[in-house]
Amino acid sequence: MDIMTEYVNFKEACQILGLKSYKALRYYIKQGLPVIEVGKSKRISKKDLDDFMNKNRKVMK
Repeated sequence: MDIMTEYVNFKEACQILGLKSYKALRYYIKQGLPVIEVGKSKRISKKDLDDFMNKNRKVMK
């Protein structure tokens, strides 16, 4: 398994989540989506994206 494919930048995270702006992604980060920051580089784990979305899943009526 290639470890580099396990982490995505903010643009790729937005594409995975179907978001059209970074504003929504920043909101998710404020709500607890973990970000890995090394120097000026910021990445998000694909597993963390999946876990965050599953944790925040709600049934809409």
